Order: sequence, then structure tokens, then C-alpha cells
Amino acid sequence: MSWRTRRTPNAKRRTATPPWPSPYGRGGFALRGLYRALYHALAWLIALCAMGTPGLAFAARAQQAPTPAWRYAFAVVANVVTEPGDETALQRLVDAIGRDPQISFLVYDGNLKGPRESCVDHLYERRRDLLEASRAPVVFVPGQRDWITCGASGAGGYDPVERLDFLRQNFYGDANALGETPLALTRESEVSRFRPYRENVRWQVGDTVFVTLNVPNGNNHFLNAGGRNGEFEDRLIANGFWLEHAAEFARRRNARAIVIFMEADALPDREDRSDRFAWLRFHRAPRDGYAELRRSLVKLADSFRGPIIVVHPDEAKLPRGFTIDQPLRNEKGIRIANVTRVTFSLRDPLTQWLQVDADMARNTPLRVSVRDVPKHLPLLPPQQQPLSPEMPEISSMPDVTEIPGMQQAPDLNAASAPGGSGEGMGGSAGSGASQTVAPPRPLMPPPWIQQQAPAMPSN
Repeated sequence: MSWRTRRTPNAKRRTATPPWPSPYGRGGFALRGLYRALYHALAWLIALCAMGTPGLAFAARAQQAPTPAWRYAFAVVANVVTEPGDETALQRLVDAIGRDPQISFLVYDGNLKGPRESCVDHLYERRRDLLEASRAPVVFVPGQRDWITCGASGAGGYDPVERLDFLRQNFYGDANALGETPLALTRESEVSRFRPYRENVRWQVGDTVFVTLNVPNGNNHFLNAGGRNGEFEDRLIANGFWLEHAAEFARRRNARAIVIFMEADALPDREDRSDRFAWLRFHRAPRDGYAELRRSLVKLADSFRGPIIVVHPDEAKLPRGFTIDQPLRNEKGIRIANVTRVTFSLRDPLTQWLQVDADMARNTPLRVSVRDVPKHLPLLPPQQQPLSPEMPEISSMPDVTEIPGMQQAPDLNAASAPGGSGEGMGGSAGSGASQTVAPPRPLMPPPWIQQQAPAMPSN
């Protein structure tokens, strides 16, 4: 007995439409998935042969190739102009620095006017034009004479805070540095909380992060009058935040060092310890306006373990034009090993500048020296092209001090014996016996600073 096939609509469709012919023969639909898998595997194999081998070779070459060595230099000057007759010398100094193609930027570290000059608007505008004519980018750090001493009667009797606001509008209105060559800066005013502090800037060249702080001489503009010292207290908060921000930025960028420029000598030469019995004295010492800044530097050194270099000018003449030491200590009196101070006071600020050469391929990447303006330096014509002529031969390069960079400073606190090496870090001063030379400070150079012999003058 045979069952009759039931005629359903699907059955009728299958009988009416013949099956698709398979290109793979009998059982082709079963083999089609296998062929497709083999096809994709062959395609992947061809792709690996064509692309994978060069990619692996490139990765191997990238591991073997050395990292690019950053070689650059920067110049630092301060206290150049003290009277209108010094403007020509300032122009010549800026021209000499701009002729060196290796100099990436110039830092004018305070005091663009003299102590007896009036703080009128046109004087600042004329000095700003001199800096704007520089071929190298110029970063201007405000000093004590630029706004604090403007309140004296001989300087016009201006309000110091108003003069500081004038500087912020005329010297720091652009996102770039001064000068003909652009240098992008990050200003603290980009943070809405610290909108007025346009003078505090940050930039990076190679593996080094550079920071400027508005820390003037004159006890950091601390006023002994009663009430709230608003300008002083607000700037303390802004400077502390800017140092913390610089440490975080340096860590994220894997920077090897941080260089800080300020005008004041905020680091003491003696051990900084609080006097617990000061309240018993009738005549108290004036409040130290730099105590909070030193605590911020100690905190910065704890968060960023690389070398931190603080550069500032000094009014006293130094025998070799600059000194290098490590005077910063914490509250327990332990010396901070990775904070180094570079103090410079050039014999002739009108014809000399402090130069720091950086070469990250060396074991000691930073080298400090004093450079002189050539005696027969012609004035530069107006610049038409960004290319600069070659630097004429420098008349003298007396002393070079090397400041190496390191990822982490060695612990020198346990084995720090006062006295150090007998010879100072400053160099042969140059002529001028009539100059008043300050006694050398007790220097404590770190072991990662090596002294190099003076260069012999070329015949």
C-alpha cells in the first residue's frame, strides 16, 4: 500500500521549479562552504606575505633606530636697560642672539626699565618694539622695576597693580611669544579661574618643559599694611597651581627636565626652618614672601623626580657670571636633590648673555656658559625671510658648566656633607677690577653637574 503524496503549495513550487545547478557538481552545496573558507584563508595568506613582512621589518628597524637627539640652545638676559641710552645696546644684543641659528628662544628675565625711569605708557611700548624686532622668540618675565617700583614718586607714582595690568595687555596679549619668529605658548589665563595671569606661560622644546612665574624681587610684593593683601595672596595661589600643572604636563609628555624662570631670588642660602619661638620676640622679622613658593617647589620636586632647574638673575656681581647650587631644603632640613638653582649676574649685561646648550644625546645634556657680543657686529637690516645669517665668531666663551638630565635624581640627602668640592662653579670673571664683586656663595653642586675646562681662545 502506497501513500499518496499530499499536494501542498510548497510541494507544488518545488516540483515546478527545478533545483539550481551547482557549479561544484554532486554535493556541491556541501563543499561550497569548504571552498569559501579555503579562499578566505588564501587571501589572508597573500595579505600577510605582501604587507606583514615589511611591517615586521619596519617595526624591527624602529626598535634598532636610535631616538632623535634634540639639539638646541636658549639665551637668558636681565637688567639690560637702565636708561634710554641703553636701548641701542639692547637692540645690538638682541641682534647678536638672533644671528645664532641654534638658539631657539630668548628669555628676558625681568627689569625692562631702570629704577629711575618713569613707568609711562610710551616707554613700555618702545621697549616692547625692541623685543618684537628680535629674530629669536622672546619670552618676557616681569620684574620688580617693571611694575612694583612704579609706585615710587621718581617712577611716576603709579599704582603697581594697574601697571601690571598694563603689561599683561601689551606684552602678553598674543598666544605667541614676542619676536619675529612665532613660538606657541600656553598661558595660565587659559584656565578660567586664573584669567588675569597671562604672564605665567609654559612651552616645551625637546624633552624639556619651560615655565615662567611672576615672582618679583622686593619680598614678592608682600605689603605689611593691615587687611587682606589681595594681589600677593591671589598670585601665590596662581603660581602654586601653575607649578602643579607643569609637573602633570611633564609627566604626561615624558619630559626629562623642567626649567623655571623667575626674577626673584626666592631660594635662601641658609637652611630654611621655622622659628617656633618667634612669637615671643617684640621685634619680629618681616614675613618671608617666598615661603609658600618654596613649599610649592618642594611639592613639585616630590611629584616630578627629574631635574628641576630654577633660573633667576642677581644684582650682585658674580665672579664668573653665574653660579650653580642646590640650596632648597624641606621642612626637616633635608636638601632637595633634584632642584638646582642657576643664578646669573653678568659682568656687562649690555654685551653678554647667559646661554644654555642642550644636547639630549650626551650624558650631561645641559651646558651653561656666558657669551659675548662680537665687537664688530653690524646692525641687521629689516628681516625679509625667516632664514638667518650665520653667527659671526664669538670673541670669548669663558666657562661651560654641564647640567646633565636624568629620569630620577639620586638620593643625596643621606650623604650630604657640607663643604662639597673646594672650587666654585662660576668661571674666570673677566677684566674689571673696579667692579664690586660679591663674595662667592657656599656652592653645593650636584654630582650630575660636571665642570668643563675653559675654552682656549682661537688665534
